[in-house]
Amino acid sequence: MKVVVAIDSLKGSLSTVEAGEAIAQGVKNAVTEAEVIVSPMADGGEGTVDAIVSATKGEMRRITVSDPLGRPVVAAYGLLPGGKTAVIEMAAAAGLPLLRPEERDPARTTTFGVGEMILDAIELGYRHFIVGIGGSATNDGGAGMLEALGVRFLNQEGAPVARGCVGLADIAAISLDGLHPALSECRFEVACDVKNPLCGALGCSAVYAPQKGATPDMISVLDAAVGHFATQTATVLPHADANYPGAGAAGGLGFAFLSYLNASLVSGVELVMRETGLEALVREADVVVTGEGRLDGQSVMGKAPVGVATLAKKHGKPVVAFSGCVTAEATRCNDHGIDAFFPILRAPCTLAEAMDSKNAAANMIATAEQTFRLIAAFRR
Repeated sequence: MKVVVAIDSLKGSLSTVEAGEAIAQGVKNAVTEAEVIVSPMADGGEGTVDAIVSATKGEMRRITVSDPLGRPVVAAYGLLPGGKTAVIEMAAAAGLPLLRPEERDPARTTTFGVGEMILDAIELGYRHFIVGIGGSATNDGGAGMLEALGVRFLNQEGAPVARGCVGLADIAAISLDGLHPALSECRFEVACDVKNPLCGALGCSAVYAPQKGATPDMISVLDAAVGHFATQTATVLPHADANYPGAGAAGGLGFAFLSYLNASLVSGVELVMRETGLEALVREADVVVTGEGRLDGQSVMGKAPVGVATLAKKHGKPVVAFSGCVTAEATRCNDHGIDAFFPILRAPCTLAEAMDSKNAAANMIATAEQTFRLIAAFRR
């Protein structure tokens, strides 16, 4: 029996590799002669760098950049074999987890550190960038990233505006003269599964800024600021489209990538599956295993398990999914390629106990073993 495991991380508990290895152990406990291949998986958000770097035998690079409030922070990104492709998660430099709850302020936070990461890879000679933009703490329209790459945002006096969304309202002129020349040689693929425009009722300020610390009174101010940024951008880049689906992703970082860096916004799951070479593995599998921390009704909306299941069904393969927990709506997954799913909890416990990595790994091993004992029995 040949089993391919492509499971997303159980966030806060098991990484994609740890979850995959636990499943592999459970399968081997049930079917000693089974061949199990673990292909790390992610959906373009947290864990994307780890998944792609692990699958491709790349390397991690750690550098000091600016955090969302401009303080130094060590951020890691991936360098893939061949010296052409770098994999970056914006959250490594500008993510919400980098801030204490009382520090969250989308009027002030900046993506400057994201630009510093890109600049570092450019200086090393990398020209193809895969960028995950989930988990941002920012609402600056990506202006901070662009500033780090050489764009100048000036006020009426010709001085640089303040970083963060608050500075966008003061932009009177934009200069592209200092944009790093190597950017014309670069190709950016941005993992983005949201379709929000930059501004308005469905824009980044209204929909996502409250999660980043914005009060109700701040929303209209933030929205006006990013709207002004879009208007000023159009004076130097007429093709800029604030209404493009995904422009509002990551506090408007999607808009910056689209307008200034000619990026492509692509499905995170499809991007990771492509870079890890998952389809070739699935084609030869007898059973495909996937999953994530929580299977629910939203799992069918661009999440990793259904992406993997869809690929598996393309080749007629049975699909089993494991997760930390499931909801009643998780049955929707059965209509999207997952033949059966199993929560791994085996006894009542606290959330902390369930998420403890040792407990989670043990539960995953045990659940996978019993599942594959059943599968093996029906294959005899």
